[in-house]
Amino acid sequence: MNTSTLPSIPDQALLIGRLWLPNKGPVVVAINAQQVLDLSALAQTCSELLEQDHVAENVHRWIASGKAQPLATTSEALANSEEFVRDAAQPWFMAPCDLQAVKAAGVTFVASMLERVIEEQARGDASRAEAVREAVVAVIGDNLRSIKPGSTESAQLKEVLLAQGMWSQYLEVGIGPDAEIFTKAQPMSAVGPGAQVGIHPASQWNNPEPEIVLAANSRGEVVGATLGNDVNLRDFEGRSALLLGKAKDNNASCAIGPFIRLFDEQFGLDDVRQCELSLKVEGPEGFVMQGSSALGQISRDPLDLVGQAMGKYHQYPDGMMLFLGTMFAPTQDRHGPGQGFTHVVGDRVSVSTPLLGTLVNQVTTSDQAKPWTYGVTALMRDLARRS
Repeated sequence: MNTSTLPSIPDQALLIGRLWLPNKGPVVVAINAQQVLDLSALAQTCSELLEQDHVAENVHRWIASGKAQPLATTSEALANSEEFVRDAAQPWFMAPCDLQAVKAAGVTFVASMLERVIEEQARGDASRAEAVREAVVAVIGDNLRSIKPGSTESAQLKEVLLAQGMWSQYLEVGIGPDAEIFTKAQPMSAVGPGAQVGIHPASQWNNPEPEIVLAANSRGEVVGATLGNDVNLRDFEGRSALLLGKAKDNNASCAIGPFIRLFDEQFGLDDVRQCELSLKVEGPEGFVMQGSSALGQISRDPLDLVGQAMGKYHQYPDGMMLFLGTMFAPTQDRHGPGQGFTHVVGDRVSVSTPLLGTLVNQVTTSDQAKPWTYGVTALMRDLARRS
């Protein structure tokens, strides 16, 4: 990785993240095109930083005052974040979040909603997907974007589909009043830029899910955004929705980064609403797949999803990272006609958008990925030792 990982105009982006310092542990930092700046005297954790009132102004002032001392060059830290060539004696970037709950909203785009229905009807069998796809589209069509979730029109459509035996749990959360919100990963378990992402070794049908991830504090205020890869096992979830936890929460299956871009005068939620994500998968055998996901086509507004994830029914005192879902559900054949797409070990996955930069990870299996061993207890121990 290099400085192309940063947003297209890095000088206009207020970026924060976490840098691993050997013998010290994770440090909250600000990042520009040249340097990685220490914010640990302003906040010991990312969660603590995002709890501050006017966090963007605070970080701007801290940097302008000269209190944020350089810890590394950005280019060297990015290069050392590539896990398979990492020098453990030098700093590298981690996922930018720490104590926050890692939540995800599912079935928030029509295209991916239809693919979830197809997974369910195919019972997780990729070889049946194309025939099921044709049958499902023939009954419910592929233009449900105009249907507002929870509206009178969506309720009427539900009655029609029930009568035809085509109603699905995925349609329920896709156009019904209640969004699907689930726990993607445990706090501290997400991997960052350059790390390997894990696919369960028993999975035969899986894919990346390029998404915008919102950073919200404990008050439900969205204060920034980053990128994420919500790695998905289509065969596990397709067999049964009760396997969602096994399909989603595996070792190294959640990637977030490269950095959180804080909301300020240059960047806000309206910019997020207009983001277009690009995805590129480069296989070790020369296979290339490219796709995109436009937030403008999301069926529920990001703030609606935040409100359904956090509020009087759900409190997260350390804040929350919320995946917004994806419209990208790959169908490109990889291993033969009608087989669709699935990952192989060695795939290089890039998720990017100009305002947030690029998140790059390489695919392995969850049992071969680096085990998750650095949790909250280890973090508290390191913070106590440093203080």
